[in-house]
Formats: sequence, C-alpha cells, structure tokens
Amino acid sequence: MTEFDSIKEGEINRAILVGLNARRLSAEETATEASMEELAALLETAGGTCVGSMLQNRESPDPGSFIGEGKAQELKELVKTLEADLVIFDNALSPTQVRVLTEMVGVQVMDRAGLILDIFAKRAQTREGRLQVELAQYRYILPRLTGMWGHLVRQTASGGKSPIGTRGPGETQLETDRRHIRRKITRLEADLREVRRVRAVQRERREKNEVPVVALVGYTNAGKSTLLNQLTGAGIPANDRLFDTLDTTTRTLEITDTLTVLLSDTVGFIHKLPHQLIEAFKATLEELTHADLLLHVIDASCPDWREQAAVVESLIAELGAEQTPRINVYNKCDLYPVEILPHGEDAVCLSAKTGEGVDELLRAIARRLDQGRRRVCLRIPYDRGGLLDQLYREASVEQVDYADTIEVTAVCTPRVLGQLRAYLAPDREG
Repeated sequence: MTEFDSIKEGEINRAILVGLNARRLSAEETATEASMEELAALLETAGGTCVGSMLQNRESPDPGSFIGEGKAQELKELVKTLEADLVIFDNALSPTQVRVLTEMVGVQVMDRAGLILDIFAKRAQTREGRLQVELAQYRYILPRLTGMWGHLVRQTASGGKSPIGTRGPGETQLETDRRHIRRKITRLEADLREVRRVRAVQRERREKNEVPVVALVGYTNAGKSTLLNQLTGAGIPANDRLFDTLDTTTRTLEITDTLTVLLSDTVGFIHKLPHQLIEAFKATLEELTHADLLLHVIDASCPDWREQAAVVESLIAELGAEQTPRINVYNKCDLYPVEILPHGEDAVCLSAKTGEGVDELLRAIARRLDQGRRRVCLRIPYDRGGLLDQLYREASVEQVDYADTIEVTAVCTPRVLGQLRAYLAPDREG
C-alpha cells in the first residue's frame, strides 16, 4: 500500500457511487443526479467502473456515518452483492466519517476530493504539475492518517500478511508519519514558492515588453485545449475526457498585424474542486489575476452549461481575478442552436473543432486589446542609440537598418509612440 492508495494501479476498480442530498447541506455540498453523473465520469477517467449507485435524501448528514447506520448496512449488502471493492461518495467526508464508513462496509471508502486528487496525480506531467498535485495530496492525507492505518490493521486482523512495519502501528507510528508528511509539505511549499518567483520574473519581463496575456479558463472538458490547438496549432492532446489538461501550455498568437498575444491554457475547473488543489495550483492559477483578458470557454452543448459557468465564475472570484476583462466563448455551437445563446460584444459562439466562429473571436480579442498599436518607422540619431534599447524592451521591433540614422520599424503602443514622436518618419508610417 502506498501513501496515496486509492484507485488501484493496473486494475479496474468496481465502485459503488453514493451521494447524500440533504436540505441542511449547501448547494455546493449536496449531491444531485447531475453531480452523480459527473462523479461516474470522474470514476471512468480514473480507470474504474461504476457497478452501482445510491442517492439518499435526508434532512441532514449523520455526524458519524454520514448516511446513517441503516443506510450504511444497506450499502454493505450492496457491496457484497455487486462484488465492489471501492465506495466513492459525491460529498466531502470528514476523516472520521471515512474511517467509520470503511469499517462498516468492509471496503475502501473515499470521497469526491480524493478521486479528483487521484486523477490529477496520474495526469500531471511537468515537474511543476507534479509538485502541485503532491502538495495537495499530502494536505488531504494528513488528517486521514489514522483511517489509513486502520485499513492496514484490518487487513492483518482478517488473516492477511502485512509488510514489516505495518503490523498494528500505534500512536508512535502515526506521529512519525505526521512529522514526515509535515516535513514534505514544508519542502513542497518552498519549491512552489520558487516556481512563483520564477513566474513573477517572467511576468515582469512580459509586462516590460508589453505583450498581452490571454488566459483560457473554463469547466473541465469545455474544449479549451481544442481551441488552443485551433488558434495556434499547438498540437497538444485534446481528448473528450475530464481533466485532460493539467499542465499549463502557452503559445504565441498573432491577432492582427500589429497585435500579438501570449495564449495560455489552464487546468479545468469542476464542481466541488478540492480546496487543497486550489491552494496547491495557485502558483499556476495566479496567472489569471495578471492576465489582460480571460476567455471563459463554455460547453454550450451541455444541458448544465449555466451551472458550470457559475462554478467557473465563482472560482475566478475566489482567485481574485473577477475584475479581469473577459469574453464568454460558447464552444461546440455546431451541436447546439446558436440563436438561443447569449449574444453581445463580449460573447462569441464558435466550434473549436471545426473552426467556425474563430475569426469572430479574433476580432473580439482585438477590440479588447489592440489599444491603438501602430507600426511606424523611427529615425534615431546615433548619439541617441539608447532609444533602440528602449524599443527592444517596450515595443515589438521588426527591422533595424543602419544608414545616416538608425532606421527602426516597430509596432508601438501609444505610450511609447508619444515618448518617441520626435523621431517619427512620416513618409514611412504604417
């Protein structure tokens, strides 16, 4: 058993999905038919198969077993009948509830957050992504250590053979593990602070060069990666599955002949995204607060697109990026009647798969970001050669010719143009 024992590697887990719909739970905490369907999709993404499900209606959760002892016994019988080896709750469970339920039903119990963390662990490819997921896992697992050790003890008590060092560990072993995990959390937090420092340096360089940043955000599987590929030819995998992209991809995109931007894909959001992941991925997601424009990609073919869009808007606000300008991009319009979707200056309907509507999106981005950029020719005297350095820092220099003066063709913002207007060559102005 590993530290993050969850979905079995190389095996197909037979899982029963359980949800509690309770009036005393918030809309974010409760389970519904729609969220249970999404949980089944998450299980499939993780490599498991759903053999049964149970959605219980109850006034409020049971403090110990969450669903109540009677329902827990019913779940135990269902586990035996369907030969399930895993139970996954759509709701968030406390460490105590996980331990109690695991003892009652006789197989491993995990909640939605644990399942999402498992998927992230399998999908993260870059060093940064792996650091972020590992940190989230340790933060999630720390309060659940007792339950995990109890799982090992039960295996031994039932006649199985446990590895040396796991036979009935006591409080000493638990405390050793807690200290071990806290040390790892401290190290990972330090590593991610370094990631943030490097990102800050890169961001400062971009701002000096005045290269606008456009960030793709949206619900998982809304089509962000497909849109990035359509716009830039990035060639990144874009499959029809949840959380297909975890690692940020950034590409250059030429909007007009005077406007080039950096377009970044980001991890998809989802209902009930574990707070440990939000915290761990802030090194990546903080880029949203520094972006010049957000493209909120919405899967218009999904019946629940309004609810999904609301989840994304809520998480954007939680990350402090609610003031960032945005364009709502209604994707998969080839599968949905466009006329009933919202319209307006900051709303675009398109199909990232076919390319329909992409030109309209480029025009919308240009309206937001062009900011009066102009291509001009500047004639700079040799004794003012330092101005060329300024242009390299603050404009997009396209050509430099050395004649009687230094002739520079560059795309400049109004601010830079105002500073260097005295050196404009009117006959060469673009």
